[in-house]
Amino acid sequence: MERLYARYDVESPVPLAQVAETIAGEQSCGTFMRLPGETDTLRERAGARVEEIVETGSSPAPSLPCRIPGSVFRRGELLLSWPVDNFGTSLTNALATVAGNLFELAEVSALRLLDVTFPESFARAYAGPAFGVAGTRRLAGVHDRPMIGTIIKPSVGLSPNETAAVVDELVADGIDFIKDDELQADGPNCPFEARVDAVMRVVNGHAQRTGRKAMVAFNITGEIDEMKRRADHVVAAGGTCVMVSLHSVGLAGLGAIRRHASLPLHCHRNGWGLFSRSPDIGISYEAWQKFWRIAGADHLHVNGLANKFSESDASVMASARSVGAPLFGPQAPFSCLPVFSSGQTAAQVEPTYRTLGTPDFLYCAGGGIMGHPLGVAGGVASLRQAAEAAMAGIAIDEHARSHPELAAALALFKDKR
Repeated sequence: MERLYARYDVESPVPLAQVAETIAGEQSCGTFMRLPGETDTLRERAGARVEEIVETGSSPAPSLPCRIPGSVFRRGELLLSWPVDNFGTSLTNALATVAGNLFELAEVSALRLLDVTFPESFARAYAGPAFGVAGTRRLAGVHDRPMIGTIIKPSVGLSPNETAAVVDELVADGIDFIKDDELQADGPNCPFEARVDAVMRVVNGHAQRTGRKAMVAFNITGEIDEMKRRADHVVAAGGTCVMVSLHSVGLAGLGAIRRHASLPLHCHRNGWGLFSRSPDIGISYEAWQKFWRIAGADHLHVNGLANKFSESDASVMASARSVGAPLFGPQAPFSCLPVFSSGQTAAQVEPTYRTLGTPDFLYCAGGGIMGHPLGVAGGVASLRQAAEAAMAGIAIDEHARSHPELAAALALFKDKR
């Protein structure tokens, strides 16, 4: 019988073996007391199993509010497993199993889901990313370097024609990828279809003149029927990408649009801080991103080095590596494109490339392009030049001596180095 495995970091005022059994019961066939129908045979067939317990430390006080008093709060890692027959190859129900009511159990004073291992049956049940790195590169026409992207700014407030004017300048200056901000959807000031039509007139016009089409990720986030209509409209207008906010549409929503849309899915993780900000509760990115890759995400945001948020550089790079790691082996890698964003400039390109060890990433800079002293063209050029230096192994300061756009960016964004 196939099993799904989940690893947790847990803290409890009761012995770790006891809290492990409590979690296992709560998330499978048990409850707070043994019921007549919960026979030994049923528990053997449907019960979660405690596979491993490793105590890592203790504290005299709970990390989170805890109803059960104690003088010692033990910390450790638990490995639990469930028979897949409990929920089948259902991502939504697998998530309810490994990340459901266990976070609020009275016996828990800290709990974080660290990782999930899916059995091969999920690879057969889901197609995963339809485009990933290779398909995205093909559509964007960028094959031998990091993709350079940006976000429409101001985030909201622009009309469709004003949005198209921003896009016109960006495309003329050589940008590879443009995305809607996650706050821009289908408001009366900038209706979705009017925005798509205005933007794609610009993009298609440049493509006809140059032979190269910039990729634009239009935010289709909404109800499932709305997302399908919007995706169809993007296709009809000649677009090559759509965007969804993952926490808004959920796993079922992403799966539905993956089955419907014939375009790469650019997946934004806004709201991620709810799961990641505290080390004492939530879900690690390593575990979280696996659900979305299986559901069909082609691009996944991973924050960026020296970002404007609270995430450490080490965490950012671990996240970026995780989305490219094979999920079910070489036959079904389910790999997707990591997207760096949040306060990114030319100054962070080289360490991003060096640490990741591959040019297979999308590097999105808003202010790093729009706020460049030499304008949008200077911002785009500075990022390209930083990538050139990184891939050639040339020190960025040396490269900047003969590239004024890069020099200007490094001078302005020196706090990012």
